[in-house]
Amino acid sequence: MSVAAAVDDDPVLARSYDWPLFKRLLGYLRPQKRAVAAAFALILAMAGLDLVGPWLTKVAIDTYIARGDAAGLARVAGVYLLALAAAWVVRYGQTYIMQMTGQRIMQDMRREIFAHLQRLHVAYFDKNPVGRLMTRVTTDVDAVNELFTSGVVTVFGDLFTLFGIMGVMLALDWRLALLTFAVIPLFFVVTNWFRRGARESFRETRRWIARINSFLQENISGMSLVQLFRREERNRAAFAAINRRHYDANMSAIFFYAVFYPAIEFLAVLAVCLILLYGGGQVLAGGVTLGVLVAFIQYSERFWRPISDLSEKFNILQAAMASSERIFGLLDTEARVTSPAVAAAPKSGGARVAFENVWFSYAAPPGRAGTEPPRGRSDADGWVLRDIDFAVEPGQSVALVGATGAGKTSVISLLQRFYDVPQGRVTLDGVDIRDYALHDLRSSLALVLQDVHLFSGTIASNIRLGSPISDERVRAAAAAVHAHRFIEGLPRGYDTEVRERGATLSVGQKQLLSFARALAHDPRVLILDEATSSVDTETEQLIQDALRVLFRDRTAIVIAHRLSTVQHVDQILVLHKGRIRERGTHQELLARRGMYWTLYQLQYKDQETGGSTPAEATA
Repeated sequence: MSVAAAVDDDPVLARSYDWPLFKRLLGYLRPQKRAVAAAFALILAMAGLDLVGPWLTKVAIDTYIARGDAAGLARVAGVYLLALAAAWVVRYGQTYIMQMTGQRIMQDMRREIFAHLQRLHVAYFDKNPVGRLMTRVTTDVDAVNELFTSGVVTVFGDLFTLFGIMGVMLALDWRLALLTFAVIPLFFVVTNWFRRGARESFRETRRWIARINSFLQENISGMSLVQLFRREERNRAAFAAINRRHYDANMSAIFFYAVFYPAIEFLAVLAVCLILLYGGGQVLAGGVTLGVLVAFIQYSERFWRPISDLSEKFNILQAAMASSERIFGLLDTEARVTSPAVAAAPKSGGARVAFENVWFSYAAPPGRAGTEPPRGRSDADGWVLRDIDFAVEPGQSVALVGATGAGKTSVISLLQRFYDVPQGRVTLDGVDIRDYALHDLRSSLALVLQDVHLFSGTIASNIRLGSPISDERVRAAAAAVHAHRFIEGLPRGYDTEVRERGATLSVGQKQLLSFARALAHDPRVLILDEATSSVDTETEQLIQDALRVLFRDRTAIVIAHRLSTVQHVDQILVLHKGRIRERGTHQELLARRGMYWTLYQLQYKDQETGGSTPAEATA
C-alpha cells in the first residue's frame, strides 16, 4: 500500500458550512438544557467577579494608601480575598457542570453513530475501512466534545467579561480606553490570517489520523501474514510515510499556533506600553490618579485574556467543524437496504426460496424494476449474476457449485438482503424479501461461513449471540454438531472466555461452534458457505452427520467447492460467469458429462477407485 495510491477517504467540502454544522451541533445541547442553564448562570457570576480585582486595587491606592489608612486597606484586602474565594467556587462549579455535560453529549453521539453504523448496508463497509470508521467514533467525537466542554457555553463568559471590562474602562477614563481599543484592528488582522490557515490544517490532521488508524487495524489484524511473507520492512516504510504526512499536517497547525499566540501577546504588551506612555503623562499632569492608571493596566491585561481565550475557542471550533463534517457525513449516509413502511407478516414452518430472473451488479443501483432482463448486456459488462432463476421448495436442499467468482456468494448475499437486486426479485414464501422487515427476514435465516467470526465473551454467548436461548438448548445444539465434547474439555466448559477472534480455538473448533450457533437459532432457511472446507476429514464426517439433523424440515442452500459434501442434496446448480449452466442431482449431472462432470474429474483426478474413474465408481 502506497501513500500516493491511498484513496481520498475524507474529501474536503467545496464550501464552508460552519453555521449549519454549528446549529446541528447545538442540537445536542437540548437534552442538557438544565445543566447548560446552570453553567450559564455561573459564567455570568464569573464574569462579574473578574471585574472586582482591578477596581478594588484602584480603591485601595486612591482612597486608602494615598491617605495612609491601614484599617481601610485591610478591609479592601479582605473583600479582595472573598472575591477570589467566590471566583474559585464558581469556576469549579462551572467546570464540573460543563465537563459532565460534554461527557453526556459525547456518550449520546457515540451511541448514535454506532447505532447508525449497524443500520448501514453491507456495501458501505466494503468501501470504508474499519480504522476510518473507528476514527469517527473516537478521535472525531473527542474533538466535538472539546467544543461543548470548553467552547460553546464558556465563550459567552469571555464575551461578558470582555464587554464588562470595556464598560468599566470607559467609565474610568474614555481616553485611555480608546487608546487601548486602538490595538483591536491589528488583532482582527492576525485572527483572520490564523482562521484561513488553521481550518485546513485541522482537516489534514484528522484525515491522516483516520488513515493511521485504518493502516494499523489492517496490519495488526493480518500480522501473521505480514510476518509470514516478510513484509515488516515494507510495512514499516509505508507506515512511516503515512505517519510523516500526519506529522507535516500537525507541524502546519503548530506553525499557525506559534505565530498567533506570540502576536496576541505582543498586542497586549503594545496596549500596556501605550497606557503607560499616555497614562503616565496624565498622572504627572494630574489628569488621572495613580489608582486609575494601575487599574487600567490590570484591566488591559484582563482585556486581552478573554480575547486570547476567544481565539482558543475559535481553534476548538475549527477542530470541531473539521470533525463534525465527517461525523455528520457518516450520519447522513442513507442505508440503501431498509425495512418497508408496512411489512409483510412472516410465516412459520417450511420456507420456499425463489430467485426470479435475477440480474445483479455491485455497481448497479438497487431497484424494483420488475423481471425484465437488461437489454444488450454482454458477459463483460459488470453483471455478477445474469438471469438467475431457481426455486427451493420447503424442506429441500440445493447446492451451488462452480469456479471461484462464478457468483455463488452473491446469491446468498441477495437472499439475506445485504444488497438489493436491480432486476428481478428474490422471494420467500412467494413474497418479495424487500416486503419483509429486515429483522423478520434475517430471523428466518442462519448463515455458516468458512471464516467464522467469534466475539469477545464466553463459548455460550457466542452460540446465543444475544438471543434468549436456554442453556439446555445451547448444549443440545452443540451436542448435535459434535461440539459438546471439545467444549466440555475446555477449562470452564461453556463459560470459557473466548479471546479476540477466537485465537485460542482451532479452525475446526470455531467451525463447529458456528454450526451449533445456527442450530440453536432454529432457522427456517439454513445457508452454508464453504462451511466444511476448513475441517479435517474426521470432523467433516461428524459434520455430515450433523447436517442431516440441520437439514431436517429446513430449506437449505449450500455453497461448496468440495463436491463430496453436496452429493446428497436435492438439486445442484452449476454456476459459471454468473449464469446457471446446469442443474440436477449429483447422478444426473455426472451422467450428462458436462461442466459438473468436468469439475468432478478435476477434483478427484489424483484418486483411484479400483481402476475405474471417479465418475464411474460413483455412478
